[in-house]
Amino acid sequence: MESFEELGLDAALVEALAAEGLERPTAFQQAAVPVMRRGNNLIGRAGPGSGCGVAVAAALLARLDPEADATRALILAPSRDAAHRGAEALARLALSTGHRLAALGSPWALPERAAILFGTPGDLLSAVRASRIKLDELATLVVDGAATMVELGELPALEALFEIVPAEAQRILLSLPFTAEVEDLAERHVRKAVHVPPRSVGGADQRASVDRGGLGYRVAGDDRSATLLDTVASALGDDVPHVLVFFSSEDRAADLGDFLTLHGFTAGAPGDTAVPVWLAVEELEARQILKDFGGLEEVATVSCDVPGDPDALDRRHGIGSGGTVLLVPAELPHVRDCATRAGYRLTPQPEGGPPPRITSRLQQLRDRVTRALQESDLSGEFLILEPLFETHSPAEVAAAVLSLARDTAPPADVTAGRASEGRITPRPGTAWSRLFISVGSRDGIGPGDLVGAISGEAGVKGSQVGKIEIRDTFSLVEVEQGVAERVIQALNGTTLRGRSTRVDYDRGSRPGGRGGPPRGKARAPRGRSSGGGGPRAGGRPGG
Repeated sequence: MESFEELGLDAALVEALAAEGLERPTAFQQAAVPVMRRGNNLIGRAGPGSGCGVAVAAALLARLDPEADATRALILAPSRDAAHRGAEALARLALSTGHRLAALGSPWALPERAAILFGTPGDLLSAVRASRIKLDELATLVVDGAATMVELGELPALEALFEIVPAEAQRILLSLPFTAEVEDLAERHVRKAVHVPPRSVGGADQRASVDRGGLGYRVAGDDRSATLLDTVASALGDDVPHVLVFFSSEDRAADLGDFLTLHGFTAGAPGDTAVPVWLAVEELEARQILKDFGGLEEVATVSCDVPGDPDALDRRHGIGSGGTVLLVPAELPHVRDCATRAGYRLTPQPEGGPPPRITSRLQQLRDRVTRALQESDLSGEFLILEPLFETHSPAEVAAAVLSLARDTAPPADVTAGRASEGRITPRPGTAWSRLFISVGSRDGIGPGDLVGAISGEAGVKGSQVGKIEIRDTFSLVEVEQGVAERVIQALNGTTLRGRSTRVDYDRGSRPGGRGGPPRGKARAPRGRSSGGGGPRAGGRPGG
């Protein structure tokens, strides 16, 4: 399809998309928007970079009544930052349609009257249970980033929301990667759904049967200009006199072309031998020009904006002497999926320069980091760290995290909320007390919430928190014996996920060995909201 008009969107919405630099729908948008506009359930194996967010936005704005004075659509996001950014992006499009939007967890006016409401599963569940948000007229529930939500410990709240939304409401679930937990969630709660892309027969591997070689990637900032400049400068040389750069729109190509020219790398149209940098939006046209040019080995290819699907990736980088994709962290799962399905081996591109001389111990640490980069799904960690990238470079953030990892004891096993229980390696001679806390998985509580509340309210270090067990209606948390009383005094009566908490020693854990059931009387006034100077009790660091 050449334009969004072919998807049946009205002219005002098409113009609003064009004003955002969105002129041609991606493969995912072409397949998904008509399905969602009809009100069908949809399961999308897609993430940032595929255009899934714009697909949801276009479908909802086209389908929902802009005059609605009640919540018509919930869009679940993995973090409060992601919810806020999603609401802002959709709000710019909604100016053309008149829909009211808001996001919980950040300053938005009258969220209870928004037709389309963003939020984390935990925040939205708390708002529904507190009767701040009514779901009687809900038409659509969107889960955007299900795998990351599971990683961040939001599965209990997500399950609860699926159970309480109206049975007739449309359900849209988007996730990349598509893990076994997400597959199970989709099978139980998103039935009779259209799969985009279509589900492979018999669960066959999506990996291409042919190996098309390597493809590099570099993590960039939001505007990508500095990384693009460095990539172009590194690629050009005696053997490679031209770099072909692909963009998502003509306006973006013109702006960044001017930026490159300003720095001495003159930019022009593909095939112009008088300039070193070629700018392209039309992939097939650029490919044909390159074939006519003849010297393919003399041209390096760069995607400044990530390709929307495997075919687009191959059209861009199946030519030339080498390829590089610039991406923001959230787009890495999408690019990795496209590369796998197109038959490319995706690898991080080195910065260049001689490697520093390091000791054997540091080399081992560096090898462990390399393995994590190559083998782990880091989308949850990216989401936690992403707000820091607005004020610090990725290199500075990585150095700070590495410093913490080397110089401090590891925190409780709550990394991205992957498990409901875990224990740090205790220091020799450490004595633990087990505490009862009167909130559990039914309240949407995750390990990160408990550690955040303990750290923020009681001033206890993460290394002083041990094993965490989250049950349906309560949780058991081990803390060092010397800080147990402080934690009890600080947390009693605070609010976690909208629930006033009661905290006491668990049976058998009271000093002196004389336990008993938790006492019913709280030690501090109820109603305080957990917060203070530490992480928010109702969320996760960076959420």
